[in-house]
Amino acid sequence: MIKINLLPSERKVAKKRAVLSGAHQITAACAGILILTGAVIGWRYWVITRDTTQMQTSVDEAQRETTRLHSVIVQMQQFEQRKTQLQQRVTLIEKLRQDQVGPVHMLDQISLALPELVWLIEIKQGAASNDVLIDGKSLALTGLSDFVANLERSGYFERSVEIVSSTTESGTASTPEVVKFQIKAVFKAPTAESAAVASAPAKQTGVS
Repeated sequence: MIKINLLPSERKVAKKRAVLSGAHQITAACAGILILTGAVIGWRYWVITRDTTQMQTSVDEAQRETTRLHSVIVQMQQFEQRKTQLQQRVTLIEKLRQDQVGPVHMLDQISLALPELVWLIEIKQGAASNDVLIDGKSLALTGLSDFVANLERSGYFERSVEIVSSTTESGTASTPEVVKFQIKAVFKAPTAESAAVASAPAKQTGVS
């Protein structure tokens, strides 16, 4: 077997080649790590960007929905306000209608309740809104009592109709004796029973 001894210069070259080969391997490994790290960072950046975009889209949709719902709530509030105003108007109209119909019924029933030889001087409101003071004259006390009874039977006045005052005015040779009176009645809306009673004749012959 033949052995060859390398010269010192050749040993140095071989050693340098071995060192350079190791450096190339380390460089390649570092480059691979850097490339892998860059890929991982790029992937994570893409995922985060995608998630951020989706989240921003969801936030925008939520803001649009919030704006829409706020508009709906405002419209509902306006609707409720208009509904309340309309209800108040309807209530006011009904009250005015009742206030108009009430006096008509009252005067009609007072007229129907007048018996013969009784006439009225004045009708006015009392202390309460439904109180009615009626001033009149009659040629006899029976006419006054019939008038009171007719008012009570009409169903439009609470029982009992009060005779506040009654005075007899002396007559003369040409005028008969008369009874001057004032009565107090409380007007009310008729019930079904009282309306049926009121539909019956309340007096004989009215004289105003």
